[in-house]
Amino acid sequence: MRMSVSITSTVVAKDDQFESIVGAALAQRGRAVRIAREVIAAGLKNVYLVGCGGSLNDFGSIHYVLESRSARFPVFHMNSDEFVVRRPAHLGAGSLVLVASHNGTTKETLEAARVAREAGARVVAFTKDETTPLAPLGDDVFVYESDRTILAPKQVLISQLGYALLQETGIPGDYEGINRAFDALPQALAVAHDEADEFFPAIADALAGSEHRYVLAGGPNYAVGYGMAMCYFLEMQRLGATAFHANEFFHGAFEIVDRDTPILVWRGEDASSPQVDRLETFLGKYNANTHVIDSRRFALEGVPAELRGEVTPLLLSTLSKRLAEHLEATTGNPLTRRRYMFTVEY
Repeated sequence: MRMSVSITSTVVAKDDQFESIVGAALAQRGRAVRIAREVIAAGLKNVYLVGCGGSLNDFGSIHYVLESRSARFPVFHMNSDEFVVRRPAHLGAGSLVLVASHNGTTKETLEAARVAREAGARVVAFTKDETTPLAPLGDDVFVYESDRTILAPKQVLISQLGYALLQETGIPGDYEGINRAFDALPQALAVAHDEADEFFPAIADALAGSEHRYVLAGGPNYAVGYGMAMCYFLEMQRLGATAFHANEFFHGAFEIVDRDTPILVWRGEDASSPQVDRLETFLGKYNANTHVIDSRRFALEGVPAELRGEVTPLLLSTLSKRLAEHLEATTGNPLTRRRYMFTVEY
């Protein structure tokens, strides 16, 4: 059922430091390569990507890349507390554990870093700045020095280390081209904000006025869909939402679809595109409230055409925050307001 929503404020302006913040993350590529060489020389056995909530989600696209391209080392993507409770049997000397927390205060992630170090793993932390509680728990720490622009620089830092691991272990790939694609991102993503602002208000209005909505994505972009539902709709707007993988949706959940069901689809440019083709075909027949955010409509100037799929997960992730800011303007509910998180004991 559609509910009445009145626009109560204008969308927040873009961060005028966006390009410099993303550029500063890119400038840390040399450190990523050095770490990759060191862990490989020391006998890399496996990689763990560990965090909670949005920080766990920030590892989503590089997990897909590493798992699909490297047979040299297995990679595991785990919630911080699950990592602590499970105590993976393969964790130990030769393990590389990447941990992320923006404010560096997530207790489960701090404990995960301690557990990893006690097991003899090398720990690399990704956090806001070097004063956070997480920073000293890393053997290495990458920071991005921003409270506003978070997703793009953090995911650039994580991705640079991931691609360095692939390159240094001899996995074939156009790494020079991938570096050029990433180097184009500060300006390309800033322009994408302007491109999105032309049609995001209508999407925000359509999605805000219902009791529940479904968010769908596949491949390396699935994390974008999950993060949109979990972090922005549920946590920051308290709007009912469920994320599904674009293919898994057909194995039960699609029975919920009628003409008016609000559905948001994130589409990139990678091997998962046929999954979204199938989805769009079905929804085109049975739903009149589908909204597709397609990376192909964004210019991404400077990114080689054949390598757009390497960076479109970062594009869509960045745009998810911008869509959330349009939701904020539509609903009048600040993204910073919480009912429980950071306010009560839990």
